[in-house]
Amino acid sequence: MRSDLSIKEDILEELEWQPSIDETQIGVVVKDGIVTLTGTVDSYVKKREAEKAAKSVVGVKAVAEEIEVQYGTSAHKSDTEIAKAAVNALKWNISVPSNKIDVKVEDGWVYLEGEVMWDFEKTAAKKAVENLQSVKYVVNNIALKNPVRAEDIKNKIKKAFERSADIDSKGITVKAEGHNIKLIGKVHSLKEKEDARRTAFYAPGVWSVENELVVEY
Repeated sequence: MRSDLSIKEDILEELEWQPSIDETQIGVVVKDGIVTLTGTVDSYVKKREAEKAAKSVVGVKAVAEEIEVQYGTSAHKSDTEIAKAAVNALKWNISVPSNKIDVKVEDGWVYLEGEVMWDFEKTAAKKAVENLQSVKYVVNNIALKNPVRAEDIKNKIKKAFERSADIDSKGITVKAEGHNIKLIGKVHSLKEKEDARRTAFYAPGVWSVENELVVEY
């Protein structure tokens, strides 16, 4: 079992390795494998990438992300300007049915609502707006509306796990309740747990994923 100190050192090195992150802006605390990230960055992308970097380190059991996004006054845009930019970004993204998505902006937080058929459309909508200037956070409340049977969803996820080189499918049990998926079992890293959740969420017809996988190094 890795010590908290060695985990922290690896996280700091991983943050330094990322070209988009200034590691001096990020505080890292590790206790019993639980990582807390603090600090202030000037874009939502840096906040997201810092969390991703921490989760990639071996020995990390969970990440509490408390990084704040603060833009300089010269780069700050009003909520109205952010909303207009978000609408345009969705409109010009060929993977997004923009006429089915509503946008609301409050204090730099972007809220997406509506209904789409596929998860890749929901994911594409979030990616289209999260890199916009002055966006602090994106809340993706877009719902999926897809007539795929629960048993078909379950089988597709199982096959996706079996195809993946990064996921040990033997240790994972997939349960489907309608369009809601529950993952149970054991994995070897937090990254594998995240990969399993992401893979399940990308399956056609999935609305939500309850990830109860336990990390055992």
